Amino acid sequence: MGTAVSRYPLEEPGLWVERIGNKPFPAGTPALFLDRDGTINIDTDYPSDPADIVLRGDIVPVIEAANRGDVPVVVVTNQSGIARGYFDWKVFAAVNGRVLDLLRGSNGFVDMVVACAYHEAGTGPLAIADHPMRKPNPGMLLEAAKRLQLDLKRSLIVGDKLADMEAGRRAGLSQGWLVDGEASSQGGFSTMRLRNRGDLAGLLAAIEAL
Repeated sequence: MGTAVSRYPLEEPGLWVERIGNKPFPAGTPALFLDRDGTINIDTDYPSDPADIVLRGDIVPVIEAANRGDVPVVVVTNQSGIARGYFDWKVFAAVNGRVLDLLRGSNGFVDMVVACAYHEAGTGPLAIADHPMRKPNPGMLLEAAKRLQLDLKRSLIVGDKLADMEAGRRAGLSQGWLVDGEASSQGGFSTMRLRNRGDLAGLLAAIEAL
């Protein structure tokens, strides 16, 4: 594991934190947080082959809107497949690199990637239940906020699971968009659905208003 930590941007055995590019952002800037599998790319169930990666059709305009508004784009992704032994950080790096390459090819740019591999079904140092970095816990969002000096209250999150919305709520965000989900409200956090062009227009308007 020591070799992996030295080779990849691992803060600890199960936490990847990668700053991409060097675009500066003023302190207090809100961010656009995005889940990866099922939100940015079509979820193929523990994606492990870069050749299988296909972007969701409606995600590039979302990232482009954030890029135009100088809103940092932060990917926060649970990767329990690593803990479960389905693949390792090398495979994650290849798959994630393909996701980022496809986005760049469509003029969408990501500023940070945070990934958590901890899971109770894992082995060794990754076998941790309810790790603070694993969604629905807010650790990955808080880590990005610390590094980029973000305004979490004004930030937005987009994901395809209720765990994404709960992570946003626990991190202090007030709004999230749930892919193929339903609208709801809890504890000062509003979940909007992301199902059709009208929903997408609402998300784009929210990003442009940041």
